[in-house]
Amino acid sequence: MLTRFEVTRIISARALQLSLGAPALVKISKKVMRAEDVAKIELEKKVLPISVIRVMPDGETEVFDINE
Repeated sequence: MLTRFEVTRIISARALQLSLGAPALVKISKKVMRAEDVAKIELEKKVLPISVIRVMPDGETEVFDINE
């Protein structure tokens, strides 16, 4: 499960990529015009090739794919 901070970071990073010309990974309707909305749809449909790395207080790292 992602924290609200991780979700915000993922959506922001993906929206920036889309605004700089990256292709969308899902089909989008003409109603969806903002990069942020497309990024949210991609996250909901679990198509983003992104992994999250968390560093725990004891120094241990946890790596997981957001699509799982």
